[in-house]
Amino acid sequence: MDLTAVVVDDERPARDELGYLLGRINGVDVVGQAENGIDALTAIDRLHPDVVFLDVQMPGLTGFEVARRMLDSCAASHIIFVTAYDQHAIEAFEVNAVDYLLKPVDQSRLELAVDRARKRIEADRGTGAAGIGPPGSLMNADLERIIELVAERQTRRERLAIKVGDKFLLVQAEEIVYASLADDSITVVTNQHTGTSNYRTLDELQARLDGNVFWRVHRSHLVNINKIKEIVPWFSRNYILRMRDEKSSEIPVSRAQTRRLREYLKL
Repeated sequence: MDLTAVVVDDERPARDELGYLLGRINGVDVVGQAENGIDALTAIDRLHPDVVFLDVQMPGLTGFEVARRMLDSCAASHIIFVTAYDQHAIEAFEVNAVDYLLKPVDQSRLELAVDRARKRIEADRGTGAAGIGPPGSLMNADLERIIELVAERQTRRERLAIKVGDKFLLVQAEEIVYASLADDSITVVTNQHTGTSNYRTLDELQARLDGNVFWRVHRSHLVNINKIKEIVPWFSRNYILRMRDEKSSEIPVSRAQTRRLREYLKL
């Protein structure tokens, strides 16, 4: 079963990257893109895609507000959220959205989401249901719950606790240079301190931070793009990031994130 899709994200590199990954999946045709909520609603109304890949955090209308307006207009499109939000919010997404994808999007995880969308659409066509309307709808109460969780999360962004020795220190998020995962432990590095985080995964830590500033450049590394000192070319057109900590730590950039870095920094 072939699917048509619209990709919505306020960052062009993110849209292009997701479009590229979708292009590698048989039977998926990206028929449009949008960089904000208003343009997304216009594209959805004009193109009637089977699936909308919807970024959550956008200026103006958020992804949740776009979903609410789709609900009000009885849009026939299904939603797959694309997000860096924490596990609690993700659990709320799962109430009725087809699926969610964590940034940076993994190819195999994307293929699973597309497969779920196909099965949902086939089931809806068999029962006469459509899109986000009943019975598989994102109800307003569900959306309100998600928004409340996200609003609570936004107020917790400014400071982060890290364990240094036998004490916990509160550091400003903007002071973090990078965080790395090794042996099931997350190390957080600032200019003054190196400590460990109580978060279990880098996904959880990233959800606590500003996604426009902290990039998951590698499966095991999250960096503050404002703390990059040098970008060093590496083999296979990849890069190493030299950071602004005391050790000038070197962080590898994965192949999947190299394109985004090039676009952002105009390399």
